[in-house]
Amino acid sequence: MWKKTWGFAEGFAIGGGLLLSGLMLQLTVGPVCWDLFAFPANLIAIVLLVGALVVMAYFRSKLYFFRWITTPQAAVPALFYAVVLTVVMGLTRQVSSTADPIDPLGISKMLSFWPFVLSYLWMSVIVGEIAIVQIIRLVRSEMPLSQRFYMLPSLVCHIGLFIVVVAGTLGSADMKRLKIYTVVGEPEWRALNEQQNIVELPLAIELNKFILEEWEGDSIEQRMPKRFASDVQVLTKSGKNIHAVIEVNMPLTVDGWKIYQYGYDYEAGVMSQMSVFEVVNDSWMTVVYVGIYMLLVGSALVFIVSQRRKGKEK
Repeated sequence: MWKKTWGFAEGFAIGGGLLLSGLMLQLTVGPVCWDLFAFPANLIAIVLLVGALVVMAYFRSKLYFFRWITTPQAAVPALFYAVVLTVVMGLTRQVSSTADPIDPLGISKMLSFWPFVLSYLWMSVIVGEIAIVQIIRLVRSEMPLSQRFYMLPSLVCHIGLFIVVVAGTLGSADMKRLKIYTVVGEPEWRALNEQQNIVELPLAIELNKFILEEWEGDSIEQRMPKRFASDVQVLTKSGKNIHAVIEVNMPLTVDGWKIYQYGYDYEAGVMSQMSVFEVVNDSWMTVVYVGIYMLLVGSALVFIVSQRRKGKEK
């Protein structure tokens, strides 16, 4: 099959080969260590990836493989494998980034599972290369601007998808997820990471009052908390002094940090003088949102273009 024009068979063969290679890596070297890609390593990796894609676009006319990866015969199988692995991830229990997998293969830690990573890398290469080729065609095209508009929807969608996948994976190495324990009347700026090491924060949380509402009645279920929240004062190095009430599923966002209500002194109950918060900082999330918005804009452009074409056909 490799001697003729490549089609879907070759696409599925490459995807299957990546899965097998990933399994071999998983069994020999263990899960992907994303900590190695913390800033600036992740930024360097992105620059190298984009540079490699530009080089591939430059040599498209000389190497058939570089032309083939921008075809549906390459893209559809790559998307198929990525979707299947994503569905598997959604159907299996996933552990935290610092915990060990709870299954022999490592599927319970899918973001560090080599077959998953290689499949998404392959899909990113295809999507990124398509976007670069589309940019080159758009720049070199001699068509009027009105006709170039019809090339934009696909380009915007491909760039948006590339940003979401690459920034969402490589950027995860910079995510900080910490626990901060506070007591009434004492500002606390120290937190614990998942290795139980102390980390100083650029903000302090002072607990004014812990709030607990219980269900009425005598049964066990009615004695469970109906609502628990914390009345807090948040102080930042940038000079902010914010008063807020933080409760479950209603986090507070301050200077890029999300503060979630996490726990309290369960033995003391309504008399608890302590509250536990989870503080999360994901510096790459803004970049991921840019990619998502581009996908939305691209989808809107697809609709607009289709309506214009229908109008012209009439």
